[in-house]
Amino acid sequence: MKIDTLTPDTEMLKELGERLARIRKQQRLSQTELAQEAGVGVATLRRIEGGQDSQLVSWLKLLRALGMTTAIDSLLPEEFSSPMAEVRGAARKRTKTPTGIVWGDEAP
Repeated sequence: MKIDTLTPDTEMLKELGERLARIRKQQRLSQTELAQEAGVGVATLRRIEGGQDSQLVSWLKLLRALGMTTAIDSLLPEEFSSPMAEVRGAARKRTKTPTGIVWGDEAP
């Protein structure tokens, strides 16, 4: 499933939990092994894989245990540039346009 701006939060959590479970299985880890490695409870891991709400710190520990900390950086990069932000920024920049009018105090 592709996650986009219209995806409800509950569906995102479910999808992310399923992805985490898939990666855990690809690395041939049981829930108990991953939970121990990450320092979280097995019940916490089960909730996350089941798509339930959880603390961000639990996600961070699990991603670290799976060797996926680079995924965190791509989630929220240090610098972000969106096309809409660039358009908004360009609209705010104003330049003074020469009018060709010479005022009395500017005359040579």
